[in-house]
Amino acid sequence: MGVVVMVAYQPKSGQEELLNQLVSAHVPILRGEGLATERTPLILRAKDGTLIEIFEWKSADSIVAARDNDIVKELWDKFQTACNYIAPAHVPEFQEIFSSFEPVNW
Repeated sequence: MGVVVMVAYQPKSGQEELLNQLVSAHVPILRGEGLATERTPLILRAKDGTLIEIFEWKSADSIVAARDNDIVKELWDKFQTACNYIAPAHVPEFQEIFSSFEPVNW
């Protein structure tokens, strides 16, 4: 059974374009490594520029396997350059009952 996750990426100063590129490549790379499902990811942008990514891992085991995958680790290293990971609860929009975001379509 798949595992749906939500990740919040807060771009570092001047790294917005790199972050956009990384997020757009993220799930296709995970799929290529057999780790993510074919479910279409949802990418959203908060008013402060934070990107929210919602996608589905194939399984809990896939999440563990990603940590030992050299291709995924290389991608995640690039994410460290471009952003800070933050808990979705720290995105101001999530304090509202009806959280509104800009849809991102690359």
